[in-house]
Amino acid sequence: MTQSQNNPRGIVFILLGMATFSIQDALIKFIYEDVALYELYFGRTLVACILLIIYLKTTNQKINLKSHYPFLTILRVICFFFGFSFFYISLTYMSLAMANALFFSSPFFISILATIFLKEKVGIRRWIAIFAGFFGVYIVLNPDFNDFDYMKLAPVACALCYAISMTITKVTSDKDNVYTQMLHLYFGALLISILFFIFTGKGQFNNFSDETFQFIFREWFTNPSYAWPFIIAMGCIGAFAFYFVFNAYSIASPSVVSLYEYSLIIWSIITGYLLFDNIPTVRTFIGVSIIIGAGVYIYFRERVKDQLIVTDTPNR
Repeated sequence: MTQSQNNPRGIVFILLGMATFSIQDALIKFIYEDVALYELYFGRTLVACILLIIYLKTTNQKINLKSHYPFLTILRVICFFFGFSFFYISLTYMSLAMANALFFSSPFFISILATIFLKEKVGIRRWIAIFAGFFGVYIVLNPDFNDFDYMKLAPVACALCYAISMTITKVTSDKDNVYTQMLHLYFGALLISILFFIFTGKGQFNNFSDETFQFIFREWFTNPSYAWPFIIAMGCIGAFAFYFVFNAYSIASPSVVSLYEYSLIIWSIITGYLLFDNIPTVRTFIGVSIIIGAGVYIYFRERVKDQLIVTDTPNR
């Protein structure tokens, strides 16, 4: 069966994947007052890593950790780890919909990085779309420059780090397969989390009254009987989400299924409303519409130019 014939199945998989990611994000927002950030990161990564290894073993696939690009691999791991640290931090003070909308500025960063490092040609129309997308980000942020809270930029920082990671992936994927690269991300995240535990795990730097900074520097394992069932659930949910996403990209055209990743914003609005009673403002809806519109336009221009910079890799 061809990719085009499999596109409907791929769309179903990507919709399921984005819905599952929205549930994972909601659990983080629900539990952050009772767990340390990197305890959570460590736990969910450990669970996801174990599940991936079990999958590779049961499908008789070789587990290969060797990279043909060691320096780029280390850089990608660091960018990915700290990028999603920024995203998880943003969930402590920002709605799910706003955080995910700002995260979707990543295609604009990827296009810019592709022109610099991959020598891809981006024409004037796509540059206009990129600037329009960042204008949408501006609308969502609604900055007051007299008293701007720079913490609002955390999802944008995540998008930039993610864009760097995906640009590197564009280079390394010619020799390192997808499962090798996922294992690199998992083992890297576990190692960095352990380093955070060694230096901050006893809560020695937690002298803050702000809930966000308490989340970052809180002592580990203060309430494991309550927190760890949620953490394990996050790991399982995240693994299922990746399963749906990678199945979508493997059986269908990446340039088709990638469009439906924007459904994550819709799922986040629904989840945020049902669980946290968050209703996005009209301004947020306008900004989100511009971000999605700009991203979709970039997608179509890439198809016209047969130059899939943004749309051939999953967004999570």
